[in-house]
Amino acid sequence: MAQNSTIGKKKNLRKGFSLLELLVVILILGILAAFVAPNLIGKGEQAKRDLVCVQMSSVGGALDMFKLSNGVYPETEEGLQALVSNPDPDKYPNYGNTPYMKSIPKDSWQNPFGYLKNENGFELISFGADRKEGGSGDAEDIFFSKCNK
Repeated sequence: MAQNSTIGKKKNLRKGFSLLELLVVILILGILAAFVAPNLIGKGEQAKRDLVCVQMSSVGGALDMFKLSNGVYPETEEGLQALVSNPDPDKYPNYGNTPYMKSIPKDSWQNPFGYLKNENGFELISFGADRKEGGSGDAEDIFFSKCNK
């Protein structure tokens, strides 16, 4: 009989957490959030800017392959579209049978990259979060020549 009363007591034990236990857990989570949140805020824009540099590296590699095949980079007027299809078969007779890129990626804000051919090679530009030339902070323009520096 003593054994039955012990089993009965075990069945009557409350299952779940007390209010105090829940408050302690909530307090611990709040403290953790206070330390972690400031480190995460603002990192989204920096990640987008870093991704733009990665995308520019990919486009830059395709432009280098274009130059390797054709001896020159595409003209500014021909733009990056020259990597997708031959803009002038007479001017670029060594253009490969397949394009250098299937499509031109857009920057993190879904805008096309700017392309300029210059005396040193080329420059790729993203106008950043504000999608306008110039700007500062998160809205600052991103240049391929400055990405890896």
